[in-house]
Amino acid sequence: MYNFRYEYFFFTDMLNDEMKKKIINFNKINIIFYNSDDNKTDKLNIDKYKLIYKFCKKNRIPIYLTNNERYLLKLKAHGIFLTSKNRNTVYSKIANKILIGSAHNQIEYYFKERQGCKLVMLSPLFFNKKYSTNKILNPIKFNLIAKNWKIGIGALGGINFSNLNKIRLLRNLTSIGFITWLKK
Repeated sequence: MYNFRYEYFFFTDMLNDEMKKKIINFNKINIIFYNSDDNKTDKLNIDKYKLIYKFCKKNRIPIYLTNNERYLLKLKAHGIFLTSKNRNTVYSKIANKILIGSAHNQIEYYFKERQGCKLVMLSPLFFNKKYSTNKILNPIKFNLIAKNWKIGIGALGGINFSNLNKIRLLRNLTSIGFITWLKK
């Protein structure tokens, strides 16, 4: 079991039996339904979502939608994950739903704060195939950027077993997000 003091967020659009076993071993895990097939559109694959929702409901795991407030109440999601590219300001009016945002810098953080996010995931913390080595933050730069943030701080990007010990160097961190960690 993974018993750090953090809340975990796993980004996925599918779950297999091996991944389900790993998810159940986490304390305080959340699932963010992230449409990797339809990344360039707002189209939501409802069939895939319903399979994941069924697993989450059975195991009392909160589930979030990515950038899709239209289906939020209909699909009984716990909240919305707003990517850094999402600039819509309507989200602060959604009652009783948790908003989580993603940011790459201080300007995007302030925008997520205005959107009403309770948690902002700062990325990319470590190297991954999406970002070049010039864009990764590493713990020191991460701490400097998030030093005066008033809302919850999450780390996202390139987190795996080999660099998990470096996570402990981050100050004021409340959560960890990962995409590929459980898929391996």
